Amino acid sequence: MKPIKVGLLGIGTVGAGTFNVLKRNQEEIKRRAGRGIEIAMVADLNIARARELTNNECEVVSDANLIVNHPDIDIVIELIGGYGIAKDLVMKAIANGKHVVTANKALLAMHGTEIFKAAQEKGVIVAFEAAVAGGIPIIKALREGLTANRIEWIAGIINGTTNFILSEMRDKGLDFDTVLKEAQRLGYAEADPTFDIEGIDAAHKVTLMAAIAFGIPVQFDKAYVEGITKLEATDIRYADQLGYRIKLLGIARRTSHGIELRAHPTLIPAKRLIANVEGAMNAVLVQGDAVGATLYYGKGAGAEPTASAVIADLVDITRLATADPEHRVPHLAFQPNAMADTPILPMSEITTSYYLRIRVADKLGVLAGVTRILADATISIDAMLQKEPAEGETQTDIIILTHQTQEKNVDAAIVKIEALPTVVGNVARIRLEALS
Repeated sequence: MKPIKVGLLGIGTVGAGTFNVLKRNQEEIKRRAGRGIEIAMVADLNIARARELTNNECEVVSDANLIVNHPDIDIVIELIGGYGIAKDLVMKAIANGKHVVTANKALLAMHGTEIFKAAQEKGVIVAFEAAVAGGIPIIKALREGLTANRIEWIAGIINGTTNFILSEMRDKGLDFDTVLKEAQRLGYAEADPTFDIEGIDAAHKVTLMAAIAFGIPVQFDKAYVEGITKLEATDIRYADQLGYRIKLLGIARRTSHGIELRAHPTLIPAKRLIANVEGAMNAVLVQGDAVGATLYYGKGAGAEPTASAVIADLVDITRLATADPEHRVPHLAFQPNAMADTPILPMSEITTSYYLRIRVADKLGVLAGVTRILADATISIDAMLQKEPAEGETQTDIIILTHQTQEKNVDAAIVKIEALPTVVGNVARIRLEALS
């Protein structure tokens, strides 16, 4: 049987890794796929570099349209990134009856519903394992391995840059700006790290996982997104003293009223396995009704870890290419005509616990005023830490951990607390998840 012909759009870090791993492990991959898989064409604006990376073993072009329109190309791998030209090329490939593999989480989070609909109508596959958590096969686990389960919630460390920064802040007691510069120097953070540090990348990924877990359309525009730029080393230190770690989590939870979809800094009990994921590593915790909690851990980025996921998708498509489209695993795990219209909850309606740091004047009655406001808002205190002021200081910190309550209750209480004459500045608020 003749090999599957693949066209690669973009041969940057992940593209080069994909080419190399596919070549190195070609015999093993052929044994698993049932036929050969070969990259026949590569499109990249830097033709000289592309020819060097491919050792002139395939055709190299500068115009990606030559690949998506080529009659002999069976599968297109999109590794360009972004929403613009990448979307146009993916839609053209689908219109031409070609299967697509992509690592572009931003594209799918923004336009996934349109792309999957077009693929369904054309009877082709859009595979995206590499779009979430690099080499960790979390998409396959959600779509197939956990298919017997009613997924209750997902919580993931799904951005290596922010996890590296938070680990360094905790271990070395450094502030955010200092660690960010170090992360950029080491190559963990981009020159423009906005997507990472503002939580956007994590929100893209949890949006895709939520769609697969709950059988809902891709709805990034309804996700709550908060980054780590405002986190202070003080809060990381206090969290540690209370037995917690702070991580940027992507969270999707099914409730009786709708779906929680959010990405933000979160306190996690230090005894949880996921709380001890350090550096640039990723981990995703999934709670199913039958299986309980399952944890998926590994490298969330890098040339060969991500290439591993890209090639796994190539193998899946090669196995399924001749199957009746009606009997393939659906793109978002649920049959397209069985998607739910469960609403995404506004952030004010989510229920969780909270860490509050309140800077106050060192005077009698301050704590009583704060606790009265919390009680009036039906917010129960789980733990509290009141620091003695340093010698010569007239201000101190009160740290409060709450039991579960709705976000709108905390919002209202914070407004009243900040209005107290004994409270200095703004209240620092970080959400807390027990993940039990």
